[in-house]
Amino acid sequence: MYQMILFDVDGVLLSEERCFDASALAVWELLYGSHFLELKEGKFTTAPAEEQIRYIRKEVFQEDKILDWMKDRGINANWDMVYLVFSTQLMLLLEKIDPTFVRDWIAKPITEESLLALKKHTHGISPDFTFFSTLFDESKGKLNRDELLVYFNQYVQKQFGVDVDYFSRMSTLWELGRSVYQEWYFGEALFQKEEGYARTKGKQGFLYQESPLAPIEELQQLFADLSRQGITLGIGTGRPYLEMEVPLREMGLLTNFDSNRIVTASDVVSAEGKYPDEAPLGKPHPFTYLLGYLGEEATDQKALELSLPIKDGEKLLVVGDSVADFLAAQSIGCHFAATLTGLTGQAAREKFEELGADYILDDVRQLRTIITA
Repeated sequence: MYQMILFDVDGVLLSEERCFDASALAVWELLYGSHFLELKEGKFTTAPAEEQIRYIRKEVFQEDKILDWMKDRGINANWDMVYLVFSTQLMLLLEKIDPTFVRDWIAKPITEESLLALKKHTHGISPDFTFFSTLFDESKGKLNRDELLVYFNQYVQKQFGVDVDYFSRMSTLWELGRSVYQEWYFGEALFQKEEGYARTKGKQGFLYQESPLAPIEELQQLFADLSRQGITLGIGTGRPYLEMEVPLREMGLLTNFDSNRIVTASDVVSAEGKYPDEAPLGKPHPFTYLLGYLGEEATDQKALELSLPIKDGEKLLVVGDSVADFLAAQSIGCHFAATLTGLTGQAAREKFEELGADYILDDVRQLRTIITA
């Protein structure tokens, strides 16, 4: 019998669709917004119709092929997705600009101000999302999440002959992508409240447009039944706290979760600030689930220093939809249940069979078959 179950949120409890929409819109804004690069042939608006959102996502993620490519390599956070997709387009743009200017421009960390300076040199240039994966050299094997997040340091040295070290998570460029994404997801009013400023006007946000991946009443009953059996329920998500708390609270799904076992990207960012040498700590790093396993009263340091695999790993079950979740659970030495309600749906079954997931579920409700078996 499992004593604790830790759940991912996206692709397990809530649909990832609106998060992916916000990611695509963030990349689009960085490329086409007049306050950023303002490339040609791309129309930018803070109030796109649903038809426009569908078109933008199709273009940016190439009918989700780019999303699938990233998730297969352990990229699980939307902030990281925005950073990688925009960085690849930035590299393609720089290769079409005067090399003397490029070498001087790229030698310094990339900020909103430096993008505006670059804007003067990008007239007539268009992005090409079809080239995304070709920029990554995988001749020696598939790149993992950590390698991808710092990949462009090597790329810049090779392509432009400039040594840089700022292409990484928590860099000024990564932070810029994060804030643009948050503004799309939160909307103007909530972003203003949370961040203290608003970059643009008119964004409505997606926070209150989330969709559960099963009928709410059935999810509520599932968690109540698991809790009655004495199983501690927790959450380990790549979402910031507010993005997790608001929709799950509105749906009445947090009642049976132990508040001391809820770990979000907010906790990860905080830990990375305290222990920068340990970063990145997001999944597939096991930190998110380890902190949930230990409980909120545990220190970040204790989670980072915990000997792996943990003792009694067979009493802990992680439920997730991604390769990153699987790899985190594997590092911990606990059991893993994959849900087929993520980006690729049933097509992910073969991948999880290949990885050796302990359980593969059509959706989270099939947990009942595990617990009662």
